[in-house]
Amino acid sequence: SRCSFCFAVERCPVKFSITYKNVEWHEPVELIATRYAAKLEKLLQHYDPDLVQLHASMEGARGKDDFKFSLRLSLPAATLNATSAARGIAPAVRVAFAEIETQLKKHTSLLRHDHQWKRKRPLRKEATA
Repeated sequence: SRCSFCFAVERCPVKFSITYKNVEWHEPVELIATRYAAKLEKLLQHYDPDLVQLHASMEGARGKDDFKFSLRLSLPAATLNATSAARGIAPAVRVAFAEIETQLKKHTSLLRHDHQWKRKRPLRKEATA
């Protein structure tokens, strides 16, 4: 079944949708994903809300407790992707959001040119006695 929902936070509304395949219970996925997406919004507050889209896809194996969770974060300058497979809903969602958060921090760092701002430590002059 295909299902999607959107939510917004006051400061930074993010277009967020979830697609399901072979998953019977949608509420646990929505609760967990919404919580992690709210944490992700803190890193996205400097982007134009109309240009940021987060799409998730949850796939379940028939008769098993294995789940595959995929995330795609579309930003004005890049598209970030993360996929995780785990036994259980919560671990699959957690790993994918952690990967997206890491990629987003790295992308933001590159946009800010943080790698050019690192200063070398001054050489220590040893006192000769």
